[in-house]
Amino acid sequence: MNKLTKATSISPKVKRAVWERDNHLCIFCRRPGAPIAHIVRRSQGGLGIERNVVTACQKCHREFDEGRNRETMYVHAISYLKCFYPDWNREDMIYRKGRTHDPM
Repeated sequence: MNKLTKATSISPKVKRAVWERDNHLCIFCRRPGAPIAHIVRRSQGGLGIERNVVTACQKCHREFDEGRNRETMYVHAISYLKCFYPDWNREDMIYRKGRTHDPM
C-alpha cells in the first residue's frame, strides 16, 4: 500500500473513535450511520484521521459526496467538528508528502 492510500484510509481505530464521538448517529440527520465520510475528500488527499471523518448514514453520505447540498453539509460538518477540535483547519486534513500525519 502506498503512503497516500494508507494516509487517506480510515483505520479501524479511527472508525471506533469517530463512532463513539458521534454517538453512532449520522451528524446530518441523526439516524444510525457509519464513520465513513471524509470531510476533505480522499480524492483531494483528505486524511483518514478522526478530525477529518464523520459518521453519516448511507443517504446523507451519498448527498455529501454527490448532491446539490454538499456545500451546506460541508459547512455543517466543519461547525460540528470545531465543537470537538476548535483549531480544525482544512489544510491540516490534507496529505502532504514528507509530513508526519496525526493517526487520530
